[in-house]
Amino acid sequence: MHLSESARVVFDVLAGTGTATRPQLAAGAGLSKPTVSSAVAELEAVELAAHSGRASGGTGRSAAIYRLGPAAGAVLAVDLGPAVTRVRGCALDGTLLAEGTGSRRDAADTVRKVLDALPAGAPLRAVVVAVGDVPTRDRAGERPATAKAGPVFDAMAVALPEGVPVHLENNVNCAALAELHEGAAVGRDTFGYLRIGVGIGLAVVIGGRVLRGANGAAGEVARLPYPWDDDHAPRHEGLERRMGSRTLLRRAAEAWQETDGPRPRTAERLLALAGQGHATAGAVVASHAADVGRLAAAVAAVLDPGLIVLGGGTGADPQLLPGVRAELARLSWPTEVVSSVVGDTGTVAGASRLAVAHGIQTVTGAVRAKH
Repeated sequence: MHLSESARVVFDVLAGTGTATRPQLAAGAGLSKPTVSSAVAELEAVELAAHSGRASGGTGRSAAIYRLGPAAGAVLAVDLGPAVTRVRGCALDGTLLAEGTGSRRDAADTVRKVLDALPAGAPLRAVVVAVGDVPTRDRAGERPATAKAGPVFDAMAVALPEGVPVHLENNVNCAALAELHEGAAVGRDTFGYLRIGVGIGLAVVIGGRVLRGANGAAGEVARLPYPWDDDHAPRHEGLERRMGSRTLLRRAAEAWQETDGPRPRTAERLLALAGQGHATAGAVVASHAADVGRLAAAVAAVLDPGLIVLGGGTGADPQLLPGVRAELARLSWPTEVVSSVVGDTGTVAGASRLAVAHGIQTVTGAVRAKH
C-alpha cells in the first residue's frame, strides 16, 4: 500500500516531533487542517500513527495528541569500531529503544541482542553501519561493500533480517553528524571534524550536510601526499603513518629516558602522563599537537570552514588545543579549534540519526506489511 503525498509529509513531521496535535501537524506540514485530518486517518488505518491522549488548550478545549504507531517500526545503527562494536536500536522519532556494546569480533552477537530487545513485531526499516573505510558497492551493485570491514561486515550481516535496506557510512562522517546535532558544532552548519587516533580522517560539513565527494572519499586526508620535498617521494597513506597513534608511541619510546619511569604503552597513558606534568611526555604531545596543527592548516587552506572540531582517541584530548591553535594561526587564517564533546559514542549517535532518516524514507516510499 502506498501513502498519499499529504500522509507522507505528515508522517515525516510526526517522526520529527515525536508527538503532535493536528494543528501542530498542519503548521509543520504546511497543509490545511482538513487535509491533515485526512492524512492522520490514513496513517492510523495502517498503524503508522496512533492516538496518544489529549492536550488541554487555553480556551478550555482539548486537542488529540498523536504519536508514531506500532507499524512505524525501528532502525538499527552499528558502529564497527577497530576494537569495539556499538549498536543502537531506535524508533523513527529517534527514541532509543535498545543498545549494546561488544568486541568487534562478536559484532553479530551484539546485533542479535539489540534486535531481540526491540519491541516485538516492530518492523526493522533500515540499518546504518559505520565503518572506517570508504563505502562502495559490490560488483553486482546489490549490497554495500568495503575493503577493510568486509569479513566483519559479512559476519554481522548474517544477523540482520532479510530484505532490510543496509547503508554503509564512513565512521568519521557519522561522528561529525553527532557533533553537529548534539556536540561541539551545535549552531554551526559549516565546519570540519578532524579525527586523530589510530588513523586520521576528516569529515566536511557544509550547510548542515556532510560532503561525500564523487567517490564517497571526501575528507580522506590519509591520502594527502606525504612527505613532499625534493628528497622524499610521497608514500601511500604516509601521512596517516606519520600521525597515527602507533607512530606517536614510537616517537615517545625514542625520546624516553631511563629517569622517566615506565614507558607508556598506550596513547592514553602518554596523554595522562603529559597531563600530570611529565616533561618528556609533554614534549612528545606538544610535537604531536604541532603536527595536527599543520594538518588543520591544510584543511583550513582548502575549506576555510571557520571551525575545526578535533576528535579521536588522541585528537579529542584538550591538551592538544594550545599547540594546534598556535600552529594553525602561524600557517593559516583565523579558524576556531575546539575539542570533541561526544566521546566514544559519537559515531553510533550519528549513525542513529542517519538510520532514522533512511527509515522514514523507507516508510514514506511504501508501507510494508506488518511482520
